[in-house]
Amino acid sequence: MLTLKVITENPEEVIRKLARKHFDAKEYIAQVIELDKTRRTTQQELDANLAELNRISKTIGQLMKEGKKKEAEAARAQVAAMKEANKQLDERKVSAEQQIHDLLVQIPNLPHDSVPDGKTAEENVCEKEGGVIPDLGEEALPHWELAKKYDLIDFELGVKITGSGFPVYKGYGSRLQRALINFFLDNAHEAGYLEIQPPYVVNAASGYGTGQLPDKEGQMYHATADDLYLIPTAEVPVTNMYRDVILNQSDLPVMNTAYSACFRREAGSYGKDVRGLNRLHQFDKVEIVRIDTPEHSYESLQEMVAYVQTLLEKLELPWRILRLCGGDMSFTSALTFDFEVYSAAQKRWLEVSSVSNFENYQANRLKCRYRDENKKTQLCHTLNGSALALPRIVASLLENHQTPEGIRIPVALVSYTGFDMIR
Repeated sequence: MLTLKVITENPEEVIRKLARKHFDAKEYIAQVIELDKTRRTTQQELDANLAELNRISKTIGQLMKEGKKKEAEAARAQVAAMKEANKQLDERKVSAEQQIHDLLVQIPNLPHDSVPDGKTAEENVCEKEGGVIPDLGEEALPHWELAKKYDLIDFELGVKITGSGFPVYKGYGSRLQRALINFFLDNAHEAGYLEIQPPYVVNAASGYGTGQLPDKEGQMYHATADDLYLIPTAEVPVTNMYRDVILNQSDLPVMNTAYSACFRREAGSYGKDVRGLNRLHQFDKVEIVRIDTPEHSYESLQEMVAYVQTLLEKLELPWRILRLCGGDMSFTSALTFDFEVYSAAQKRWLEVSSVSNFENYQANRLKCRYRDENKKTQLCHTLNGSALALPRIVASLLENHQTPEGIRIPVALVSYTGFDMIR
Protein backbone atom coordinates (compact mmCIF):
# COMPACT_ATOMS: atom_id res chain seq x y z
CA MET A 1 0.00 0.00 0.00
CA LEU A 2 1.38 3.40 -0.97
CA THR A 3 1.90 5.80 1.91
CA LEU A 4 -0.39 8.79 2.17
CA LYS A 5 2.67 11.04 2.31
CA VAL A 6 3.92 9.86 -1.10
CA ILE A 7 0.54 10.54 -2.68
CA THR A 8 -0.13 13.96 -1.13
CA GLU A 9 3.39 15.28 -1.68
CA ASN A 10 3.93 13.94 -5.22
CA PRO A 11 0.48 13.33 -6.80
CA GLU A 12 1.55 14.02 -10.40
CA GLU A 13 4.59 11.75 -10.11
CA VAL A 14 2.44 8.96 -8.66
CA ILE A 15 -0.04 9.28 -11.55
CA ARG A 16 2.80 9.30 -14.09
CA LYS A 17 4.52 6.24 -12.64
CA LEU A 18 1.33 4.22 -12.33
CA ALA A 19 0.55 4.96 -15.96
CA ARG A 20 3.64 2.85 -16.74
CA LYS A 21 1.75 -0.04 -15.12
CA HIS A 22 -1.20 0.94 -17.32
CA PHE A 23 -3.21 1.97 -14.28
CA ASP A 24 -5.17 5.23 -14.48
CA ALA A 25 -4.75 6.68 -10.99
CA LYS A 26 -6.11 10.21 -11.55
CA GLU A 27 -9.51 9.68 -9.94
CA TYR A 28 -8.09 7.61 -7.07
CA ILE A 29 -5.45 10.21 -6.26
CA ALA A 30 -7.91 13.11 -6.48
CA GLN A 31 -10.28 11.36 -4.06
CA VAL A 32 -7.46 10.51 -1.65
CA ILE A 33 -6.23 14.12 -1.60
CA GLU A 34 -9.75 15.53 -1.06
CA LEU A 35 -10.48 13.06 1.73
CA ASP A 36 -7.13 13.84 3.34
CA LYS A 37 -8.07 17.54 3.37
CA THR A 38 -11.33 16.61 5.09
CA ARG A 39 -9.43 14.47 7.58
CA ARG A 40 -6.94 17.22 8.39
CA THR A 41 -9.45 20.07 8.68
CA THR A 42 -11.72 17.91 10.83
CA GLN A 43 -8.79 17.06 13.08
CA GLN A 44 -7.97 20.77 13.41
CA GLU A 45 -11.57 21.53 14.37
CA LEU A 46 -11.51 18.72 16.89
CA ASP A 47 -8.28 19.95 18.45
CA ALA A 48 -9.62 23.51 18.71
CA ASN A 49 -12.93 22.34 20.17
CA LEU A 50 -11.23 20.10 22.70
CA ALA A 51 -9.04 22.96 23.86
CA GLU A 52 -12.08 25.22 24.22
CA LEU A 53 -14.05 22.46 25.92
CA ASN A 54 -11.29 21.97 28.48
CA ARG A 55 -11.14 25.71 29.10
CA ILE A 56 -14.90 25.99 29.69
CA SER A 57 -14.98 22.84 31.85
CA LYS A 58 -12.39 24.39 34.18
CA THR A 59 -14.59 27.47 34.71
CA ILE A 60 -17.63 25.52 35.90
CA GLY A 61 -16.23 24.72 39.33
CA GLN A 62 -15.11 28.31 39.85
CA LEU A 63 -18.53 29.65 38.83
CA MET A 64 -20.22 27.32 41.36
CA LYS A 65 -17.85 28.51 44.12
CA GLU A 66 -18.76 32.07 43.30
CA GLY A 67 -22.45 31.22 43.51
CA LYS A 68 -23.02 31.84 39.83
CA LYS A 69 -25.22 28.81 39.41
CA LYS A 70 -27.00 30.13 36.30
CA GLU A 71 -23.71 30.81 34.52
CA ALA A 72 -22.40 27.39 35.60
CA GLU A 73 -25.46 25.63 34.18
CA ALA A 74 -25.05 27.54 30.91
CA ALA A 75 -21.41 26.42 30.78
CA ARG A 76 -22.46 22.82 31.39
CA ALA A 77 -24.96 23.01 28.52
CA GLN A 78 -22.28 24.49 26.27
CA VAL A 79 -19.90 21.64 27.18
CA ALA A 80 -22.60 19.03 26.43
CA ALA A 81 -23.27 20.63 23.03
CA MET A 82 -19.58 20.75 22.21
CA LYS A 83 -19.16 17.09 23.16
CA GLU A 84 -21.96 16.16 20.77
CA ALA A 85 -20.36 18.28 18.04
CA ASN A 86 -17.00 16.64 18.70
CA LYS A 87 -18.59 13.21 18.44
CA GLN A 88 -19.87 14.10 14.97
CA LEU A 89 -16.48 15.53 13.99
CA ASP A 90 -14.74 12.37 15.15
CA GLU A 91 -17.16 10.22 13.14
CA ARG A 92 -16.44 12.38 10.06
CA LYS A 93 -12.68 11.98 10.58
CA VAL A 94 -12.91 8.19 11.05
CA SER A 95 -15.10 7.93 7.94
CA ALA A 96 -12.55 9.91 5.88
CA GLU A 97 -9.71 7.71 7.17
CA GLN A 98 -11.60 4.53 6.25
CA GLN A 99 -12.41 5.84 2.78
CA ILE A 100 -8.75 6.77 2.27
CA HIS A 101 -7.71 3.26 3.30
CA ASP A 102 -10.28 1.66 0.98
CA LEU A 103 -8.87 3.68 -1.93
CA LEU A 104 -5.21 3.06 -1.06
CA VAL A 105 -5.61 -0.73 -1.17
CA GLN A 106 -6.90 -0.43 -4.74
CA ILE A 107 -3.82 1.47 -5.96
CA PRO A 108 -0.85 -0.65 -7.20
CA ASN A 109 2.75 -0.17 -6.16
CA LEU A 110 4.85 2.32 -8.08
CA PRO A 111 7.25 0.77 -10.61
CA HIS A 112 10.98 1.34 -10.15
CA ASP A 113 12.59 3.73 -12.63
CA SER A 114 14.40 0.80 -14.29
CA VAL A 115 11.15 -0.96 -15.23
CA PRO A 116 10.82 -1.10 -19.05
CA ASP A 117 7.79 0.40 -20.76
CA GLY A 118 5.40 -2.13 -22.23
CA LYS A 119 1.96 -3.71 -21.90
CA THR A 120 2.49 -7.45 -22.35
CA ALA A 121 4.98 -10.24 -21.64
CA GLU A 122 6.30 -9.90 -25.19
CA GLU A 123 7.76 -6.53 -24.19
CA ASN A 124 9.78 -7.85 -21.23
CA VAL A 125 13.53 -7.33 -21.59
CA CYS A 126 15.95 -10.28 -21.60
CA GLU A 127 18.76 -9.34 -19.23
CA LYS A 128 20.86 -12.47 -19.41
CA GLU A 129 20.79 -16.10 -20.52
CA GLY A 130 22.88 -19.20 -20.10
CA GLY A 131 23.06 -22.94 -20.44
CA VAL A 132 22.78 -25.00 -23.60
CA ILE A 133 19.50 -25.76 -25.34
CA PRO A 134 19.76 -29.43 -26.27
CA ASP A 135 18.98 -30.64 -29.78
CA LEU A 136 16.75 -33.62 -29.04
CA GLY A 137 15.44 -34.15 -32.53
CA GLU A 138 11.86 -34.74 -33.60
CA GLU A 139 11.53 -37.87 -31.44
CA ALA A 140 11.72 -35.91 -28.17
CA LEU A 141 8.77 -36.49 -25.87
CA PRO A 142 7.03 -33.82 -23.76
CA HIS A 143 7.17 -34.36 -20.02
CA TRP A 144 3.60 -35.68 -19.72
CA GLU A 145 4.45 -38.53 -22.09
CA LEU A 146 7.77 -39.17 -20.34
CA ALA A 147 5.91 -39.22 -17.00
CA LYS A 148 3.60 -41.91 -18.37
CA LYS A 149 6.40 -43.88 -20.05
CA TYR A 150 8.46 -44.13 -16.85
CA ASP A 151 5.44 -44.20 -14.47
CA LEU A 152 6.50 -41.00 -12.69
CA ILE A 153 3.28 -38.97 -12.51
CA ASP A 154 -0.35 -40.02 -12.82
CA PHE A 155 -2.45 -37.08 -13.96
CA GLU A 156 -5.64 -39.11 -14.44
CA LEU A 157 -5.47 -40.52 -10.91
CA GLY A 158 -5.19 -36.95 -9.58
CA VAL A 159 -8.37 -36.06 -11.47
CA LYS A 160 -10.13 -39.05 -9.92
CA ILE A 161 -9.05 -38.17 -6.37
CA THR A 162 -9.45 -34.40 -6.52
CA GLY A 163 -9.71 -32.85 -9.98
CA SER A 164 -7.62 -31.41 -12.78
CA GLY A 165 -4.38 -29.76 -11.65
CA PHE A 166 -3.69 -32.14 -8.73
CA PRO A 167 -1.24 -34.77 -10.06
CA VAL A 168 -0.12 -37.87 -8.16
CA TYR A 169 3.66 -38.44 -8.15
CA LYS A 170 4.87 -42.04 -7.97
CA GLY A 171 8.14 -43.91 -7.50
CA TYR A 172 11.03 -42.06 -9.13
CA GLY A 173 8.69 -39.10 -9.64
CA SER A 174 8.08 -38.80 -5.90
CA ARG A 175 11.76 -39.25 -5.11
CA LEU A 176 12.70 -36.57 -7.63
CA GLN A 177 10.25 -34.15 -5.96
CA ARG A 178 11.69 -34.84 -2.52
CA ALA A 179 15.26 -34.57 -3.83
CA LEU A 180 14.61 -31.18 -5.40
CA ILE A 181 12.98 -29.81 -2.25
CA ASN A 182 15.95 -30.87 -0.11
CA PHE A 183 18.41 -29.63 -2.75
CA PHE A 184 16.80 -26.18 -2.81
CA LEU A 185 16.55 -25.95 0.98
CA ASP A 186 20.16 -27.02 1.51
CA ASN A 187 21.40 -24.51 -1.04
CA ALA A 188 19.36 -21.76 0.63
CA HIS A 189 20.79 -22.71 4.02
CA GLU A 190 24.34 -22.55 2.63
CA ALA A 191 23.54 -19.11 1.19
CA GLY A 192 22.60 -17.81 4.65
CA TYR A 193 18.81 -18.21 4.69
CA LEU A 194 17.15 -19.36 7.90
CA GLU A 195 14.74 -22.22 7.21
CA ILE A 196 11.13 -21.77 8.32
CA GLN A 197 8.33 -24.35 8.32
CA PRO A 198 5.17 -22.22 8.04
CA PRO A 199 1.45 -23.01 8.24
CA TYR A 200 -0.24 -23.78 4.92
CA VAL A 201 -3.34 -21.77 5.81
CA VAL A 202 -3.49 -18.12 6.83
CA ASN A 203 -6.06 -15.68 8.12
CA ALA A 204 -7.42 -12.74 6.16
CA ALA A 205 -5.08 -10.29 7.92
CA SER A 206 -2.09 -12.21 6.54
CA GLY A 207 -3.57 -12.25 3.04
CA TYR A 208 -4.11 -8.52 3.30
CA GLY A 209 -0.59 -7.92 4.64
CA THR A 210 1.20 -9.30 1.59
CA GLY A 211 -1.33 -8.00 -0.94
CA GLN A 212 -3.25 -11.15 -1.91
CA LEU A 213 -6.36 -9.58 -0.40
CA PRO A 214 -8.40 -7.82 -1.56
CA ASP A 215 -6.73 -8.00 -5.00
CA LYS A 216 -6.45 -11.77 -5.60
CA GLU A 217 -9.13 -13.44 -3.48
CA GLY A 218 -10.50 -15.18 -6.57
CA GLN A 219 -7.20 -17.03 -7.00
CA MET A 220 -7.11 -18.40 -3.45
CA TYR A 221 -8.87 -21.40 -1.92
CA HIS A 222 -11.03 -20.15 0.93
CA ALA A 223 -12.06 -22.32 3.89
CA THR A 224 -15.21 -20.32 4.57
CA ALA A 225 -16.24 -21.98 7.84
CA ASP A 226 -13.05 -20.76 9.53
CA ASP A 227 -12.36 -17.79 7.23
CA LEU A 228 -8.89 -19.14 6.43
CA TYR A 229 -7.07 -19.22 3.08
CA LEU A 230 -4.80 -21.93 1.64
CA ILE A 231 -1.50 -20.24 0.86
CA PRO A 232 -0.58 -19.49 -2.77
CA THR A 233 3.10 -19.34 -1.74
CA ALA A 234 5.18 -19.50 1.44
CA GLU A 235 5.83 -15.79 0.96
CA VAL A 236 2.50 -15.10 2.68
CA PRO A 237 3.06 -16.78 6.08
CA VAL A 238 6.81 -16.08 6.17
CA THR A 239 6.51 -12.35 5.42
CA ASN A 240 3.63 -12.08 7.90
CA MET A 241 5.95 -13.27 10.63
CA TYR A 242 7.08 -9.64 10.64
CA ARG A 243 3.63 -8.06 10.70
CA ASP A 244 3.42 -5.41 13.48
CA VAL A 245 7.10 -5.98 14.30
CA ILE A 246 9.80 -3.35 14.80
CA LEU A 247 13.25 -4.73 13.94
CA ASN A 248 16.64 -3.25 14.73
CA GLN A 249 18.66 -2.02 11.76
CA SER A 250 21.54 -4.22 12.92
CA ASP A 251 19.33 -7.30 12.38
CA LEU A 252 18.77 -6.51 8.69
CA PRO A 253 18.65 -8.01 6.20
CA VAL A 254 16.49 -10.80 7.58
CA MET A 255 16.83 -13.83 5.26
CA ASN A 256 14.31 -16.69 5.44
CA THR A 257 13.56 -19.70 3.27
CA ALA A 258 10.63 -22.09 3.41
CA TYR A 259 9.29 -25.10 1.58
CA SER A 260 5.53 -25.40 1.24
CA ALA A 261 2.83 -26.86 -0.86
CA CYS A 262 1.13 -24.01 -2.74
CA PHE A 263 -2.52 -23.76 -3.73
CA ARG A 264 -3.87 -21.60 -6.56
CA ARG A 265 -7.31 -21.78 -8.10
CA GLU A 266 -5.99 -20.40 -11.44
CA ALA A 267 -9.57 -19.69 -12.47
CA GLY A 268 -10.05 -19.64 -16.23
CA SER A 269 -6.79 -21.49 -17.01
CA TYR A 270 -7.19 -23.99 -19.82
CA GLY A 271 -5.69 -25.10 -23.15
CA LYS A 272 -2.37 -26.44 -24.32
CA ASP A 273 -0.33 -24.09 -22.11
CA VAL A 274 -1.64 -25.78 -18.95
CA ARG A 275 -1.05 -29.39 -20.02
CA GLY A 276 0.89 -31.69 -17.72
CA LEU A 277 2.89 -29.77 -15.11
CA ASN A 278 2.71 -26.42 -16.89
CA ARG A 279 0.05 -25.06 -14.56
CA LEU A 280 -1.29 -26.74 -11.43
CA HIS A 281 -3.68 -25.97 -8.61
CA GLN A 282 -1.37 -27.62 -6.06
CA PHE A 283 2.41 -27.64 -6.37
CA ASP A 284 5.59 -27.57 -4.31
CA LYS A 285 7.91 -24.60 -4.03
CA VAL A 286 10.84 -23.33 -2.00
CA GLU A 287 10.64 -19.59 -1.35
CA ILE A 288 13.25 -17.06 -0.24
CA VAL A 289 12.19 -13.90 1.62
CA ARG A 290 14.21 -10.89 2.70
CA ILE A 291 13.36 -7.94 4.94
CA ASP A 292 15.80 -5.07 4.41
CA THR A 293 16.46 -1.34 4.63
CA PRO A 294 15.52 0.94 1.71
CA GLU A 295 19.20 1.74 1.16
CA HIS A 296 20.23 -1.91 0.77
CA SER A 297 17.16 -3.58 -0.73
CA TYR A 298 18.20 -3.33 -4.37
CA GLU A 299 21.56 -4.87 -3.54
CA SER A 300 19.60 -7.66 -1.88
CA LEU A 301 17.50 -8.04 -5.01
CA GLN A 302 20.60 -8.52 -7.16
CA GLU A 303 21.98 -11.07 -4.68
CA MET A 304 18.71 -13.02 -4.85
CA VAL A 305 18.73 -12.99 -8.65
CA ALA A 306 22.34 -14.20 -8.71
CA TYR A 307 21.45 -16.96 -6.23
CA VAL A 308 18.53 -18.30 -8.30
CA GLN A 309 20.82 -18.33 -11.35
CA THR A 310 23.24 -20.67 -9.53
CA LEU A 311 20.43 -23.16 -8.91
CA LEU A 312 19.55 -23.37 -12.58
CA GLU A 313 23.21 -23.73 -13.51
CA LYS A 314 23.59 -26.62 -11.07
CA LEU A 315 20.54 -28.29 -12.60
CA GLU A 316 22.16 -27.96 -16.05
CA LEU A 317 19.14 -26.25 -17.55
CA PRO A 318 19.07 -23.54 -20.25
CA TRP A 319 17.79 -20.35 -18.62
CA ARG A 320 17.16 -16.69 -19.17
CA ILE A 321 16.38 -13.70 -16.93
CA LEU A 322 13.69 -11.21 -17.91
CA ARG A 323 13.18 -7.74 -16.50
CA LEU A 324 9.40 -7.37 -16.49
CA CYS A 325 7.80 -4.40 -18.21
CA GLY A 326 5.25 -2.22 -16.45
CA GLY A 327 2.22 -3.96 -17.95
CA ASP A 328 3.38 -7.46 -16.95
CA MET A 329 4.25 -6.72 -13.33
CA SER A 330 2.25 -7.75 -10.30
CA PHE A 331 0.04 -5.35 -8.36
CA THR A 332 2.47 -5.18 -5.43
CA SER A 333 5.90 -5.27 -7.10
CA ALA A 334 8.24 -2.32 -7.74
CA LEU A 335 10.69 -4.38 -9.82
CA THR A 336 10.54 -8.04 -10.87
CA PHE A 337 12.95 -10.40 -12.61
CA ASP A 338 11.47 -13.59 -14.02
CA PHE A 339 13.53 -16.70 -14.63
CA GLU A 340 12.55 -19.00 -17.47
CA VAL A 341 13.92 -22.39 -18.50
CA TYR A 342 13.68 -23.77 -21.99
CA SER A 343 11.45 -26.76 -22.58
CA ALA A 344 13.26 -28.66 -25.35
CA ALA A 345 10.30 -30.90 -26.21
CA GLN A 346 7.63 -28.20 -26.04
CA LYS A 347 10.03 -25.77 -27.74
CA ARG A 348 9.15 -22.84 -25.52
CA TRP A 349 10.27 -20.99 -22.41
CA LEU A 350 8.62 -21.76 -19.07
CA GLU A 351 8.61 -19.38 -16.09
CA VAL A 352 10.08 -21.03 -12.98
CA SER A 353 10.77 -18.07 -10.68
CA SER A 354 9.89 -14.46 -10.01
CA VAL A 355 12.23 -12.40 -7.83
CA SER A 356 10.74 -9.09 -6.70
CA ASN A 357 11.36 -6.02 -4.59
CA PHE A 358 8.16 -4.59 -3.12
CA GLU A 359 9.97 -1.67 -1.50
CA ASN A 360 7.77 -0.49 1.43
CA TYR A 361 4.44 -1.38 -0.25
CA GLN A 362 3.90 -4.62 1.69
CA ALA A 363 5.63 -3.25 4.78
CA ASN A 364 3.12 -0.38 4.98
CA ARG A 365 0.28 -2.91 5.04
CA LEU A 366 2.15 -5.14 7.48
CA LYS A 367 3.40 -2.29 9.68
CA CYS A 368 6.80 -3.96 9.37
CA ARG A 369 9.33 -1.41 10.56
CA TYR A 370 12.87 -1.03 11.78
CA ARG A 371 14.62 1.32 14.18
CA ASP A 372 17.51 3.10 12.47
CA GLU A 373 20.79 4.31 13.97
CA ASN A 374 19.06 7.49 15.19
CA LYS A 375 16.33 5.43 16.90
CA LYS A 376 13.83 6.65 14.29
CA THR A 377 11.23 4.12 13.16
CA GLN A 378 10.98 3.56 9.40
CA LEU A 379 9.20 1.15 7.07
CA CYS A 380 11.23 -1.83 5.88
CA HIS A 381 11.52 -3.05 2.30
CA THR A 382 10.33 -6.60 1.59
CA LEU A 383 11.56 -8.93 -1.17
CA ASN A 384 10.84 -12.50 -2.20
CA GLY A 385 11.62 -15.03 -4.88
CA SER A 386 10.91 -18.59 -5.97
CA ALA A 387 13.99 -20.73 -5.42
CA LEU A 388 12.46 -22.69 -6.99
CA ALA A 389 8.95 -23.77 -8.02
CA LEU A 390 9.06 -27.50 -8.80
CA PRO A 391 6.50 -28.30 -11.54
CA ARG A 392 8.15 -26.62 -14.51
CA ILE A 393 11.63 -27.47 -13.20
CA VAL A 394 10.60 -31.13 -13.21
CA ALA A 395 9.06 -30.73 -16.67
CA SER A 396 12.29 -29.21 -18.01
CA LEU A 397 14.52 -31.77 -16.27
CA LEU A 398 12.54 -34.63 -17.80
CA GLU A 399 12.44 -33.11 -21.28
CA ASN A 400 15.95 -31.63 -21.55
CA HIS A 401 17.74 -34.59 -20.00
CA GLN A 402 15.95 -37.39 -21.86
CA THR A 403 18.23 -39.84 -23.68
CA PRO A 404 17.67 -43.12 -25.52
CA GLU A 405 18.73 -44.92 -22.32
CA GLY A 406 16.46 -42.95 -19.99
CA ILE A 407 16.33 -39.61 -18.21
CA ARG A 408 19.69 -38.39 -16.90
CA ILE A 409 19.83 -36.79 -13.45
CA PRO A 410 22.07 -33.67 -13.13
CA VAL A 411 25.30 -34.39 -11.24
CA ALA A 412 24.49 -31.92 -8.44
CA LEU A 413 21.20 -33.73 -7.75
CA VAL A 414 22.43 -37.35 -7.71
CA SER A 415 23.39 -37.32 -4.03
CA TYR A 416 19.80 -36.25 -3.27
CA THR A 417 17.96 -38.67 -5.57
CA GLY A 418 20.17 -41.69 -4.91
CA PHE A 419 20.04 -42.54 -8.65
CA ASP A 420 21.66 -41.01 -11.71
CA MET A 421 19.20 -42.25 -14.34
CA ILE A 422 15.48 -42.87 -14.62
CA ARG A 423 14.93 -45.96 -16.76
